[in-house]
Amino acid sequence: MEFVPILLMFVFFAMGVPVAIAIAAAALTFFLFAEGVPIQIFAQKLVSSTDSFPLLAVPFFIFAGTIMNYAGITRRLLNFADGMAGHLVGGLAQVNVILATLMGGLSASANADAAMQAKMLGTEMVKRGFAPGFAAAVTACAAVITPIIPPGIGLIIYGFLADVSVGKLFIGGIVPGLLLCGGLMIAIHVVSRKRGYKPMRERMVGPGELGKRFVAALGALSIAAFILVGIRYGIFTPTEAGAMTVVYASLVGFFVHRELKLSDFPAIITETVVATSAVMLIICAASTFGFYMTWERIPAQAAQFLIKVTSDPNVLLLLINLLLIVAGMLIEGTAALILLTPIFVPVITKLGIDPIHFGLIMIVNLTIGGVTPPVGTLMFVSCSILRVSIQRFTVEALPLLLSMFAVLALITYVPELVLWLPSRMMD
Repeated sequence: MEFVPILLMFVFFAMGVPVAIAIAAAALTFFLFAEGVPIQIFAQKLVSSTDSFPLLAVPFFIFAGTIMNYAGITRRLLNFADGMAGHLVGGLAQVNVILATLMGGLSASANADAAMQAKMLGTEMVKRGFAPGFAAAVTACAAVITPIIPPGIGLIIYGFLADVSVGKLFIGGIVPGLLLCGGLMIAIHVVSRKRGYKPMRERMVGPGELGKRFVAALGALSIAAFILVGIRYGIFTPTEAGAMTVVYASLVGFFVHRELKLSDFPAIITETVVATSAVMLIICAASTFGFYMTWERIPAQAAQFLIKVTSDPNVLLLLINLLLIVAGMLIEGTAALILLTPIFVPVITKLGIDPIHFGLIMIVNLTIGGVTPPVGTLMFVSCSILRVSIQRFTVEALPLLLSMFAVLALITYVPELVLWLPSRMMD
């Protein structure tokens, strides 16, 4: 009985059962058959997991991101990204990556970013001669950057589960996010050179024009700075930052861009509730599954097993990365993060690995899983909008995946890339 719920969970995944229902149903079998565990605890755990102050940041940042889409912020960021990268080889693909990086400080959701950019830029890439599979692959891979640049929802959830500073995780994500941006741009340059994908213009826009585009996008760009400065100087907590960002984004939309209307808010609230519900339902289901794993001492057993295999932190990180790559291919990223964080954090802390460093490794790894078959959500979003087969997508994504795995290896074995900024800004 000890491992039956885990096996059932994977069976449900293979059957295509929605993630939250698969996890909750698998956990329910433990409560039904385990001795000394009242069935009422299942319902209690399902509900009590939402009673968390840090998790309030999730709906706040989703709300803020939705407001920004209605406030004309995305269009201004696209115009600025075009000014920065439109002159490069494979111009529109490069703009796609730059926009995802700029949106990382705003939308906090990889799936939302992938859907938005597939509609906005993916279709335009196809019109301008890019292969549809390559357009879908660039869009999905660029969206990997979004939850790494603060404020990512995955960073909030990991901080809550691992009991570490969400503020340090936010700041620690800046360098990995920029490295992913650089790695993808290099890979796109190489592919575009081979295939003859043209720049959008012959030369970079002039300093004056770029300055105008920067000023137009300043209201949007200042939001990310507002979040980081507020957390750094203790003006508000990461959770309170979400609420403040809602207010700030609304003020920008109403008074700076003057595109946000009161009549937009019913649609904004509906989108926020739907997106938040999807995330929170997985968290609730995973809480019941976490109770089962704790009762059966599965995290402790896994920790003992891994430490027996190796006591070398570098080898352990390699093994965990390989396990996470496989997990990311089979389980949706948020669910995998919630299920695996309680297992791995005790192991890495025993061997002296910084949990902030490990958190970024874990989130980067599992987010990359969003572009790999068979259950990559970013892959499905891009392919469905651009009408590309999974096989074609996979072939086109290979050079981009190689660049992202190179960045993953870099941040795994050079921890200063993650820890340097938090150590300077949060002391």
